[in-house]
Amino acid sequence: MPRSRAVRTAAVASALLLVAIGWYLASPLFIRTTANEAIPSAPASASATTPPLGATPATQTDSSATVLARGELQFVDSLHNGKGQVMLLRVGDQRLLRFESVAITNAPDVHVYLSRETGGKWTEATSLYLGALKATNGSFNYDIPKDADLAPYKSVVVWCRAFAVLVTWADLMAA
Repeated sequence: MPRSRAVRTAAVASALLLVAIGWYLASPLFIRTTANEAIPSAPASASATTPPLGATPATQTDSSATVLARGELQFVDSLHNGKGQVMLLRVGDQRLLRFESVAITNAPDVHVYLSRETGGKWTEATSLYLGALKATNGSFNYDIPKDADLAPYKSVVVWCRAFAVLVTWADLMAA
């Protein structure tokens, strides 16, 4: 029984669509990206300022960046995990989240949040969104808004929006 041209065209279009969807969903597992951003340096006058009274104790990473808190990325499962360090830094008047020498499994539509909870738990309503994941490997920074109060945030969460899945997280400990 010969097939009509319309049926063949629909079958080819369906096959191409399935291949495209499959590539979108599976390719992040195989694709690795790398970013190597430096820690920004503060102007000489800004790095010489003293922290306000009652500020969280901090440690110095170099002449301009102060570590406010740090944590280690955690293993979720064999498909979702990360390793490496994250740090909340103050550089002059700027605050940032730094991923340092990390390796994170990729997924489609991955984003970074500061969470008020620990252990990889979070809610979008109470978390601070920092942006899309810049890379799966390397060292990179996220600016934290100047008006954000960091006191309630206890962890960093890396979340796949496409599948609503936790990729990795790091509970933050004061430096």
